[in-house]
Amino acid sequence: MQEIFIKHINSRLNFLKGKKLLITISGGLDSVTLTHLCKEAKLDISLAHCNFNLRDEESNGDEAFVLNLAEKLDVELFTQHFDTTIYAQENKLSIQMAARELRYNWFQELSNQLGFDYILTAHHADDNLETFLINLTRGTGLEGLTGIPETNGNIVRPLLKFSRETILDFAEQHKIEWREDSSNASTKYLRNKLRHEIIPKLKETNSQLLQNFDATLMHLNDASSIVEESVNAVLKRAIIAVNNDEITYDISEFIKLKNPKAYLVEVFKPFGFTAFGDIQNLLTAQSGKQIFSETHRLIKDRSHIILAPLPSNEKTVSITILKEDKNKSIPKGILFFEEVNTIVKASRNEIFVDIEKLSYPLTVRKWKEGDYFYPLGGNGKKKLSKYFKDEKLSLLDKEKCLLLCSNNEIVCVLNYRADERFKVTKNTNKILKISLKE
Repeated sequence: MQEIFIKHINSRLNFLKGKKLLITISGGLDSVTLTHLCKEAKLDISLAHCNFNLRDEESNGDEAFVLNLAEKLDVELFTQHFDTTIYAQENKLSIQMAARELRYNWFQELSNQLGFDYILTAHHADDNLETFLINLTRGTGLEGLTGIPETNGNIVRPLLKFSRETILDFAEQHKIEWREDSSNASTKYLRNKLRHEIIPKLKETNSQLLQNFDATLMHLNDASSIVEESVNAVLKRAIIAVNNDEITYDISEFIKLKNPKAYLVEVFKPFGFTAFGDIQNLLTAQSGKQIFSETHRLIKDRSHIILAPLPSNEKTVSITILKEDKNKSIPKGILFFEEVNTIVKASRNEIFVDIEKLSYPLTVRKWKEGDYFYPLGGNGKKKLSKYFKDEKLSLLDKEKCLLLCSNNEIVCVLNYRADERFKVTKNTNKILKISLKE
């Protein structure tokens, strides 16, 4: 196996040579064998071990074993203790997920702080099959059936092409010692049940199970590439605007597809959406309809769908502006106030008002139902809700709207329209230029 491992490094993972590598080691068969293989291959390795304090003295025994191994092999070792149970409770995670999150966060911290180029884990072919079957039982999409990637960012899995049986044979032949985790024997976890009961029966019926599975993964990854290419082609046509964290899609590009739901799944699943029947219904829903994930929302806006992060919990804005203020920061940018002698043609982000018509302090606030103003150049009083509708503002645009007010009267809808009551006339003595720089 050592020769095959070195050939594998030279052919597929040659970028590891001469780099600073951090091996994640539990003390079990797989990670200990990976350590020996890398040491014999003369790779530049250090070790990182997590003590999750879940198995009392057994956890401490694992740590002592790894410490002894590091001394024997003359490699650097980093250890970290975690109170996994408390972390799981505080973050509402299972123990397994909590341990995974803790260890990977710590590995990345070590990598960043100490300049490790890659983090090596000891996942192997049987782990890949177990993960595939777990995802299959949970009703995953195609991406859940393409297997564990051999390289993912700075995470590399050099043993992914080797079976557990091959690793065990190598360890026994070379008299390598390792620690057995007693929790791996329990079948109360789905992964262990698959490992001890299901997969052995599959191997009995097909001795080439892992080789055939590897070929299946290759076909699935090829299919995944085709899907990705097709989705990207649709997105090039469907995306009509990207504004910071918001993306606007043309609904007609989805409706014309033979299977729009399949594309909606691929486009919006990364943002946490799961109710894809509801998303498909959104294509023909009334304007203003919304669908939510834990982090984002989809909004129907006439002939478009807008993807946006969930709004912040801050529902109110109240900013006071004094007469002596020359500028003031607001959520949209910075308001500037300048007394001028003449006016030029106003724009959306720049207005001119009669200073003597203002009552200080001015305020900036969000709009609310029932607000009204007198649009400059219009035909009298108008509710803001009606003005927004006439201007065809989306729900997101309306939520972001801010008003500049004087004594509860709207001086302007910032970035949209000034109020007739404060305009400059031939009787104006002092002119105030108000501009917004986003």
